[in-house]
Amino acid sequence: MEGHLHPRAQEVTDAVRTCMRGFQVRSVVLIGEGVDNLAYEVNGELIVRFSKEPDPTRRAELIHAETELLFAVVDISPLPVPEPLFADPGRGCWAYFKLSGVPLLDRPLSQRLARAAVAAAALGRFLAALHAAPVEQMAQLVDPDEVPMAEWRDEAATNYTAVVTAIPANRRGAVEAFLGASPPDSDGALVFSHNDLGIEHVLVAPATGAITGVIDWSDAALTDPASDFGLLYRDLGPAALAAALTAYGRGDTAALRERAAFYARCSLLEDLAYGSRTGLSAYTAKSLAALPWLFPV
Repeated sequence: MEGHLHPRAQEVTDAVRTCMRGFQVRSVVLIGEGVDNLAYEVNGELIVRFSKEPDPTRRAELIHAETELLFAVVDISPLPVPEPLFADPGRGCWAYFKLSGVPLLDRPLSQRLARAAVAAAALGRFLAALHAAPVEQMAQLVDPDEVPMAEWRDEAATNYTAVVTAIPANRRGAVEAFLGASPPDSDGALVFSHNDLGIEHVLVAPATGAITGVIDWSDAALTDPASDFGLLYRDLGPAALAAALTAYGRGDTAALRERAAFYARCSLLEDLAYGSRTGLSAYTAKSLAALPWLFPV
């Protein structure tokens, strides 16, 4: 077997062979690592996700919850999403056939921005479908995520302290003014949403930029409808936010835009700190690229 790039490759192989009798494992490659999960690609066609949760009982609960959620999301999403193929709570993993495309994060900045409005319009329609899902029904699958705005700002201030030297000196005044201002009011309404719709979780066709899937639903929650718009604004810019909100066509657009800008600025500092802490340069680069539109001089 070729392509072992991680010590857990044998564990991945064992899980696949146990749950998919007769499936021949030829290669196992670690393709991603986040805060909560590791993702492996098997034979270039199968994705196996391992939870980092150390407690076996809690880990099994998380895997069951995520796979049950995805079965529900498949029915409401206008874009492709992972459809669980098998789950092995004992090993702490589950799997799905790989969706086509590459993470939008991996495309050059110039390509991302050139195609941002078209991609964002599709994501605006995608969010409209998710947010229209009955809250009572989705509450059986996900928890509320209701972090107060002031807490978002305070965490952003902590992240700013950690990364201040990475931010150009002429931008620091704008960042500090934002951190010193009062956060916007939340309207208190909750909707079902992906809740982590950064460009690392959006797949696109390299040739056209068309969206081919949305992955990593481990943070899905009942949350502020503006939160995912904030991540689109952070990663794809103001034209993308405008296109997404136009395609969305729901609620008070002005209020959504204000809160989205707040989330975008907080999450930029979060991603910049994450990239600095982990050495993942793609997160650092995209955060620095967004400074001009989120913290203009």
